[in-house]
Amino acid sequence: MIVVLTGASRGMGRALAVQSLQPGTHLLTLARRPDPALADLVPDGGRLTQWAVDLADAPAAAARLADWLDGQQPDDATLINNAATLSGPGPLREGDPAELALAVRVGLEAPLLLTAAFLRATADWSTDRRVLNISSGLGRRPMAGSADYCAVKAGLDNFSASVALEEAGRPHGARIVALAPGVIDTDMQVQLRGADRSRFPEGDRFEQLRTTGRLDSPEQAAAKVLAYLARPDFGSTPVADVRDA
Repeated sequence: MIVVLTGASRGMGRALAVQSLQPGTHLLTLARRPDPALADLVPDGGRLTQWAVDLADAPAAAARLADWLDGQQPDDATLINNAATLSGPGPLREGDPAELALAVRVGLEAPLLLTAAFLRATADWSTDRRVLNISSGLGRRPMAGSADYCAVKAGLDNFSASVALEEAGRPHGARIVALAPGVIDTDMQVQLRGADRSRFPEGDRFEQLRTTGRLDSPEQAAAKVLAYLARPDFGSTPVADVRDA
């Protein structure tokens, strides 16, 4: 089995990488920095390939992935688009243009182009192919002070649903889901909790999530996501929430 994972260097992404290192699985990670410690966790019968990739240059990353997949034997294959970046919380009008552009490139452009490359390179494979886009509840409801993140996740939801319709009409079509993983104690949560309340009033709500114990650890969240990914009915609901499973 082949698993391609973006954003594997920290948080839930790293937990997904660790838990995906299984016998019979070849894990390919795409992250800004390879993680030497992952190599020590590869089990007998497992494989690990790590690329140092700048997902802000999505066309180059997608082309490299397509070339790599063309050299693989047809096998069950999964693409997990997990990488994302967050601009400073606050009103859009005050946002840094470079940060906003980076958030869209990494969080939406890269998953779209990587998914296209994955589907194209494996189009003739008759094996099980799955695409999992890590979305968010914020793709389904607006939140002041995080317009770019909400827009990126809403885009993930809608492009996933559209591709699901396309693949449903193909022989051996891939299955695709945009999955909200719940609320997780990550660097993003720290950033939101610590934001200036005059620019991001929602920070109090994120602080309450922590103090009331409603945050999953990255490891807990990764386990739930991978359990959803392994479900036999994966793809039946292209826009889903792990908490509804």
